[in-house]
Amino acid sequence: MIPAINPELKRLLPTLALGCVYATVQVEQYSTALWQEIDQHLSRLGTAHKPEAIGSLPQIAAMRVAYKALGKDPSRYRGSAEALLRRVLSGKGLYQVNTVVDTNNLVSLESLLPAGSYDLSRVVGPIELRIGAPGESYQGIGKDQINIENLPVFADANGPFGSPTSDSERAMIRPESTEILMVIFSFAGKDGLDAATSRAADLLRRYAQAERVEVKLVA
Repeated sequence: MIPAINPELKRLLPTLALGCVYATVQVEQYSTALWQEIDQHLSRLGTAHKPEAIGSLPQIAAMRVAYKALGKDPSRYRGSAEALLRRVLSGKGLYQVNTVVDTNNLVSLESLLPAGSYDLSRVVGPIELRIGAPGESYQGIGKDQINIENLPVFADANGPFGSPTSDSERAMIRPESTEILMVIFSFAGKDGLDAATSRAADLLRRYAQAERVEVKLVA
């Protein structure tokens, strides 16, 4: 179930591209080996980046320009990669959820691109990435209602369920999730997406026993 990009969104953001990884998985609560990889990367981030320079990183700068083009304030509605990086550099560390979500967050921090993972058993019909409509919102994961108007949002027959900023509770990864879609968002074209999706697929195979893995770029 690979998403399509709505033509109007593509017109406004012509360099938008998605790296998609479909897989069947076994979700585990925790992996020591995965967290060794995560902790090593967090240490590298702490020495490679300064908080005041985050906005000038090419991947994050491209996303901020895209949000402005859609009429969304990127300082108030940050992409998940920027939010994760700011959290790490502020010394708060990375929260632990499960092996799929933890893999998602590692891929996002390595690529500096927003990434989201979705339980396809809770998605109905085709998936489209479109512009959030006026007044649209959804229940965020561990958050209140999120205003998704003018954000790029994934939607199915039952409405919106995910965005590069924050995903909804409806399609979030749970312990019982078995069929997932991980999507990496690039607002600056396909460069780097091949490597990021390959890395995601490899991590899912190692830490979530992924099978039937399919990788596709959408642009």
